[in-house]
Amino acid sequence: MIVAIVGTAITEDSKTPESQDSGVFLIEGYNMSMTEVTAPNLDAFEAEAARFARALTANQENATLVTLSGDLGAGKTAFTKALAAALGVTDVITSPTFVLEKIYALPEGGAFKRLIHIDAYRLEKGAELAPLGFDESMKNAGNLIVLEWPEKVADSLPKATHALTIGVLPDGGRTISYA
Repeated sequence: MIVAIVGTAITEDSKTPESQDSGVFLIEGYNMSMTEVTAPNLDAFEAEAARFARALTANQENATLVTLSGDLGAGKTAFTKALAAALGVTDVITSPTFVLEKIYALPEGGAFKRLIHIDAYRLEKGAELAPLGFDESMKNAGNLIVLEWPEKVADSLPKATHALTIGVLPDGGRTISYA
């Protein structure tokens, strides 16, 4: 259950799909841009991640890059776990903090072939993405790349397809800001 959607007004007139390039994406038939969603508990947070996953479409030329920002413990990996489950990943998803990157094959027939989960928390500059083959991964339109801590490697990142910021509320709920 989503408690609040703040930002772009959602009206019956706004149900027309927009292109990924406009910064607008589709969730449950509604266009949303620069939106903030409040999830009061873990179930709502995971449901929002699943809705986001189902709304994603692959780019035509390059990988789809989703960046996740937020304080330590905000829920970046929890969001990725729920997103991965919604895309059909059955493996246990854990934070790649120490290995930096984990790659999951996605079921055939979906928009993406691979989910690449990168945690840049321990990196000091974008050049440290090179040994992971980041540039090559970005060239494959079948890749969905979810990158935690983009601010650590901002000097080497292309513009994210979707930039999300997760915040923690005093009551333990979460906000997810989409840009």
